[in-house]
Amino acid sequence: MQVIKKSARTVVGAGLVALGLIFVIIPGPSLLLIIPGLYLLSYDYAWAKVWLRKCQSLMKKAATKLDAFIAKRKVRG
Repeated sequence: MQVIKKSARTVVGAGLVALGLIFVIIPGPSLLLIIPGLYLLSYDYAWAKVWLRKCQSLMKKAATKLDAFIAKRKVRG
């Protein structure tokens, strides 16, 4: 049963990451697919956990910069 669960997580996670990477090239919700895909893969693979943390860190930095940009625009307007 464990092998089936691991295989299912791997197939679904890899599929989500692959679809997310395709949506990086064409317009689409790339991060909304890459993050859950890496989350599923991180159960079984250490490299996926590393990439998941990198993506989360980059998303946090981007959100902070966007918040600062929006706050600056509100002050001027």
